[in-house]
Amino acid sequence: MMLESAGSPFSDWENFYVIVGSSAAALTGLQFVVIALIAESSAKTGGRAIAAFGTPTVVHFCAALLASAIVSAPWRGLSNPALFVGGLGVAGVLYALVVTKRARQQTVYTPVFEDWLWHSILPFCAYGVMTVAAFVLRHDPERALFLVGGAVLLLLFIGIHNAWDTVTFIALTYGPGRTEPPPETSPTAPPSGADRTPASGA
Repeated sequence: MMLESAGSPFSDWENFYVIVGSSAAALTGLQFVVIALIAESSAKTGGRAIAAFGTPTVVHFCAALLASAIVSAPWRGLSNPALFVGGLGVAGVLYALVVTKRARQQTVYTPVFEDWLWHSILPFCAYGVMTVAAFVLRHDPERALFLVGGAVLLLLFIGIHNAWDTVTFIALTYGPGRTEPPPETSPTAPPSGADRTPASGA
């Protein structure tokens, strides 16, 4: 439960984090379905590609769930939640950099701008905002909680987008009657839109 004292800055956010946290937990299972679809298709994937495009989706959902749990805990002050939110933000920023490096190193697929946006830039921004919010929390909790809420919601949308992108790619590229990707979806010449999403992950 939330801290229920009248002056608690967290109490007004209870319903928000119940919705976001439960959604993140439920949507984590979506990525398991995505991986199952990849395994059953003729898509050719590799460990580096999965680590660059598939695993981060689960991480973002779990980060949204963890942030919701942190803010929903019955804290008696602001220092501890600020510490944990800041730690999650810093870890997320570092992970976003690792994901970017892995995306550059994998050879299954050549990312286009939309891939960099959803897999690297937006996650980096979301975790960065969370980190900034942790420093602001003790001095301006109202503004900081809006920053945390926006970052958590962005992580949720990033995960949904990337998981859906992968499902549409598998359906359009490796669906019934297709055993090989069309020429325009080759790693060296990816198409735009949903058809160009990496087969290895969201």
